Amino acid sequence: MTMLRKALVGAIAGAGALAFFAAGASAEIVCSGNTCWHVKERYEYPPAAGVIIHEDTWGPGPGITFREHEGRGFWKGDVWTAW
Repeated sequence: MTMLRKALVGAIAGAGALAFFAAGASAEIVCSGNTCWHVKERYEYPPAAGVIIHEDTWGPGPGITFREHEGRGFWKGDVWTAW
């Protein structure tokens, strides 16, 4: 029974650690005009980007288009500008 108890305690500790680290993850939605995309990190966008940063729980309205792209940058119309 000791081995079962250790396995159970280990599973509970692992689940607790996973919940702790998942809660601290940063995820946001960035928009430029009516084009939005998801980011995993908060960046300091250049003023010329003209972006608005929303929390991940933000709900887009009608007319919003999502375009995803990896890396640091921003959409201006149909063009991805990396920096």
